[in-house]
Amino acid sequence: MINPNRRKRLLGLLSEHAGASVEQLCDWLNASAATVRRDIAWLAERNMLTRTRGGAERLEPKRKPFALSGESFQANLERNRPQKQAIARHAADLCDDGETIIINGGTTTFMMVEYLAHKRLKILTNSFLMAERLLTTSENQIIVPGGQVYREQNVILSPFDNDITQHHYAGKMFMGVYGLSMLGLMEVDPLLIQAEKRLLSQAEQLIVLVDSSKFSRKAGLILCGLNRVSWLITDTGVADAAVQMMEQAGVKVVTVAPVQEREPALQD
Repeated sequence: MINPNRRKRLLGLLSEHAGASVEQLCDWLNASAATVRRDIAWLAERNMLTRTRGGAERLEPKRKPFALSGESFQANLERNRPQKQAIARHAADLCDDGETIIINGGTTTFMMVEYLAHKRLKILTNSFLMAERLLTTSENQIIVPGGQVYREQNVILSPFDNDITQHHYAGKMFMGVYGLSMLGLMEVDPLLIQAEKRLLSQAEQLIVLVDSSKFSRKAGLILCGLNRVSWLITDTGVADAAVQMMEQAGVKVVTVAPVQEREPALQD
C-alpha cells in the first residue's frame, strides 16, 4: 500500500477505534512497526492524530485544527454527543457502496464521517469540514460546490446559479436542521436556507437527522414542509407526540439509543 493510502487507512482506523497500539496498527495495516511509527510521526507533525506511548489516538473535536469553524460549531458538536453519534451511525448504515449521497453542513451530519470511513461513495457536501475530514480518512469521492466559505455556518456557498454541483443527482440527502414543527424544517440563518435549498432539489429522498431536543426549538425561517421529508432519525428520548406529528405527515421515524462511552484504548 502506498503511503497516502496507508495513512488514510490509519486515520480511518483511529476514527473507528479511538486509539490503537503500534502492534495493532501493524496487524491491521499489514505493515512493519518501523513503517507504522514513521506514519504516526508524519501525521502527528501535521496535527492529524495524537502520539501516545506505544501508539496513537485520534484527535478529539476540541483538539482538531478547525478553529475557522468558530466556537459555536464546536460547542454544538459536544451538545447531546451520544445521541448524535447514534443517529449518525444509523444514517451511515443506510448508505450502500457505489451510490451518490448529499450531506449538508451540521454537527450531527458531521459525525457521519467516522462511520463513512470505510465506505466507497460519491459524496456531495457543502461542509468544508466534512470534505476535509473525508479526504484524509476515507477513499470516498468528494464533491464540493465552488464559492465562498462561511466559517460560522460551516458551509460553502456559490454566488452563481449554475454551480457545477447542480449537475449531480443523489438518491439520498442527509440533513440536520435547527428545529422542527408541524410547519416543517426550521432554520435561523438565511444563508443556511439558501445553501440547503440548492441541494434539496437534487435528491430523491430527504433524510433528516436530529436529536430529540430539536423538537422544542423554534425559528423564524421555514426551509421546507414535512411533506418533503422521507425519513427522520432521532434518539429514543423523543416525545410520543413528536413522533405522531411526523408520522401523520407521512414521515418514517426511526429512533436509536444513544451510544455508550467507549473504553480507553489499551497502550503499551
